[in-house]
Amino acid sequence: MTEARVTMTVADGVADVRLSRPDKLNALDPLMFAQLAAAIEALHAMAGLRVVVLSGEGRGFCAGLDMASMAGGSTDLSLEERSHGPANLFQQVAWGWHLLPVPVVAALHGVALGGGLQIASGADIRIAAPGTQLSVMELKWGIVPDMAGFALWRSLVRDDVLRELTYTARIFEAEEALGLGFVTRIAPDPHAEAMTLARMIASRNPHAVRAAKRLANHEGDATALLAAESHEQAALMRSPNQMEAVMANLEKRDPRFTD
Repeated sequence: MTEARVTMTVADGVADVRLSRPDKLNALDPLMFAQLAAAIEALHAMAGLRVVVLSGEGRGFCAGLDMASMAGGSTDLSLEERSHGPANLFQQVAWGWHLLPVPVVAALHGVALGGGLQIASGADIRIAAPGTQLSVMELKWGIVPDMAGFALWRSLVRDDVLRELTYTARIFEAEEALGLGFVTRIAPDPHAEAMTLARMIASRNPHAVRAAKRLANHEGDATALLAAESHEQAALMRSPNQMEAVMANLEKRDPRFTD
């Protein structure tokens, strides 16, 4: 029987996804990579999904690579192969959250180091416990971040700050990370805070939420983005869910959206 490295429960449109290797601080081994990629694929295909909450069990979110298991030859280290669209397997476990059609909220505690920070950076929003330790740690091991980190961080962190943290591999805490842009907010219980936020997002028009994420992810120039904004809005205006949002507000009741 394959050991579970990732667990998932879904209720009311919110998927609670957890890294589940607490005895190793959720360090990334080949099985963890495979199960994270499979979870992202399952979420892509899931009907009725509205929001994902991503967290880690035990004492931390993720300590990064399990160097012993990755160096043991137990996995195909073909970095050049584009096995998931533009990404390889290792990039997919971070970049895949970015590409999900619904928002992803990461709840961080303990540590989010190296690959763990890159995975968290694929989320739309990151909520961290006070004192959570983060690091762009790869240079400590003589390598570079290669799990989509640079592609994700460029929209979060100032270029010179990113260079300093990458070159030094120093550890910084959630309070500094908040000011730098790696963390969205700090909360004593980040998972509870993330679930509360997820339920709030799930209560909005799901088609509008997905449209907003597409616009937030848009990589075109201003002309293309303005056109995309108009296209998304035109599709939403007077649609059943948009009209339901209006009526629910006017009638002071909870909306009843359809997917």
